[in-house]
Parts: sequence; C-alpha cells; structure tokens
Amino acid sequence: MHRLDKKIALVTGAAKGIGKAIAELFAAEGATVILSDIDDALGNQVCSDIGGSAEYINLDVASESAWEKASGYIVNKHGRLDVLVNNAGITGFLESEGPFDPENFNTESWHKVHQVNMDGVAFGCKAAIKLMKSSPSASIVNISSRSGMVGIPGAAAYASSKAAIRNHSKTVALYCAQSGYPIRCNSIHPGAILTPLWDAMLGEGEERESSIEAIAQDIPIGTMGEPEDVAYAALYLASDESKYVTGIELVVDGGILAGSTASPSRK
Repeated sequence: MHRLDKKIALVTGAAKGIGKAIAELFAAEGATVILSDIDDALGNQVCSDIGGSAEYINLDVASESAWEKASGYIVNKHGRLDVLVNNAGITGFLESEGPFDPENFNTESWHKVHQVNMDGVAFGCKAAIKLMKSSPSASIVNISSRSGMVGIPGAAAYASSKAAIRNHSKTVALYCAQSGYPIRCNSIHPGAILTPLWDAMLGEGEERESSIEAIAQDIPIGTMGEPEDVAYAALYLASDESKYVTGIELVVDGGILAGSTASPSRK
C-alpha cells in the first residue's frame, strides 16, 4: 500500500530486534529508511538485506554530538526528516553485573541505562523537531515499554527510564502542537516481545524454552509477541493515517495491562 511513500525515516537501534523489524516494514511501505546503530557490521548487513533506498549510519544515541552529526547528514542528503523512531535502548543487564533492584542498584548501570534510554530519546526528539519543521506531516515515535507503566522491582533503572520516555513523549507532543509545528509525537509500550533484549534473562537451550513458556502463561493472549507486532504499531503512528493522533501511549502487550496478567482459562 506504500503507506509511507516519499517519507524520510530514521530508525535508531535498527540492527536487530524491534528496530530491524520497523526498518524492514517502513522500507516495504515506501519510505527512504535511514538505519542507525552502534553495531556497524550488523547494521550494514541489515541495510544491505533491505536494499532499495535504505541507508545506514553509525549513531550512539547517548551522545548529543553524534545526533548533531546525524542531523547534518540528513539535512545535506535529504533536506528534512519526516519520521523518527527512537527505538535504541538497553536493560542494563548486559552492561553491569548488577544488582538492579531499587535498594542495591549498581550506580554505573543506572546512569548508563538512563543515558541510552532517556537521554537518547531526548536528544533524538530535540534533533528531530529541528529537522521536521519543513515536513508537510511529521511523526516522532518513541519506543517505551510496559515497564514504563508499572513497577519492575528487578529492573529499577530500566523501568524508570521507560517511564520518563512515556512522559517526555507527551511533553514533546504538546510543545509541537503549541508551536504550530507539523509534528506529532507518541509512545509505544511493548510488553513481552521476543527480541535479543531478552537473551540475558531467558538463558539457553531447554532453559530458554522453559522460560518462554513460563512467560507466555502470564500473558492473556498466551504467547510472547514478535518484533513485527510492534513494527505495525509504529507504521500506523508514522503514517498519515494517524494525523489526528498525538500524545498517546499505544500498548502492545498481549493484554497484560488490560487488568490481569493471567492467561484465559482453557476448558
């Protein structure tokens, strides 16, 4: 349907997982997609696999100077930006030995998680607003999490950073509306989506399969989600189909936050 025809889109953390799925879908829907990541080898491979008008740039989202460099690239080559998906994020589990609870958290990990997850989104929004003013219809999509809407005792920094993304998205939405900019901003809150982000928590082999099965039992729909489930939500918010939608939080969690984490009874 080419729902993003002629749009220039930047997706962060696009080398794998949700970011990769979003980049692939956006390209299939007609967008010129700029993939970004810090894993250049994997990022370039994904870009090559997508082909067409896909491009790859290195972007450490926690660095404001890196965002300035990326902005310069986009301005010089494309003149504007129509869509930004702030997807890059970390849990902290791979960046620190922990602990991660609110009583004993590792301070270095706490700061690292917020630098990537929250600062990265704030820098991205700041850069995008400047790049999007010349767009006829622009959209910022921030990937938050179900963890940004409920407490997570074993991942305090991650939950805190994702909650901040939820709030900042609303602030950006209102700021752009009040300023008369053609820019909308919304957040997506994935639940249990099976991506490499879960690897540190799932284990390997039989342990991994058992862990996935145990998680699925607490999801009303009965299965973990796939990256494509989030990608289609991002597609809607990036497209002009959502031209009257700004400041919302779109939950993609298989029903977890609907009121109960118990899966439906099976007779």
